[in-house]
Amino acid sequence: MGIAEKEGGLCNPNGIDIHQCWSTSTAMAPRLDSAAQRPASEELILNDCEILIPAATENVITSRNADQIKARIVVEGANGPTTAVADEILADKRIFIVPDILANAGGVTASYFEWVQDRQGYFWKEAIVNEQLETILKDSFDDVVRYAELTT
Repeated sequence: MGIAEKEGGLCNPNGIDIHQCWSTSTAMAPRLDSAAQRPASEELILNDCEILIPAATENVITSRNADQIKARIVVEGANGPTTAVADEILADKRIFIVPDILANAGGVTASYFEWVQDRQGYFWKEAIVNEQLETILKDSFDDVVRYAELTT
């Protein structure tokens, strides 16, 4: 498992205690996990992993490193973390990509729900919000996958 920030990365094949690292920068992480390695962020995204989530900076997966990505799934948590050329390289490698517009849709959709509630002056129970959000996100995911299958 690995975590990368602008200042550097933290990697431990045996896992990282996320709760311990949640509010701690990678500069402090060695005190939390002495078994962890400290690769540069650029190196960390090239490690063997099942799921890679570039979630902070745009253009981190480029034509210079896309062919070295070993993840089976890339979830674009940041806005535009993958360049257009890199996207083609990942597609050729048959890496499953959850695009940023879908991966980030939950927060935007929940914000829309808040706006609607404010406009109506009627506030929904959390369970209703979560149910509607889940329905919209699942349907959107299915639509994106179907579209991708049609265009490949």
